[in-house]
Amino acid sequence: MDIDDDITRANRAKRGSPYLNTDQAAAYLKISTRLLKQLRRDGKGPTFRRHSQLIQYHIDDLGAWSDAQSVRGDGHGAA
Repeated sequence: MDIDDDITRANRAKRGSPYLNTDQAAAYLKISTRLLKQLRRDGKGPTFRRHSQLIQYHIDDLGAWSDAQSVRGDGHGAA
């Protein structure tokens, strides 16, 4: 799937629903779907919800997780 299509779908979803699927959430964060799934599996990714069998990410949780990833200094560990 084309990343531009995912971003378009994510932006459209943002306007209609605050929930994004895994592909949309990955596009929103500008990371690969594979990395997002790995982070989720390892318990290091953004908060997600399981709606029946669907994994959904709330747009606010994606923003909060992204903000928490902020790094000061040179970005190579402890300052």
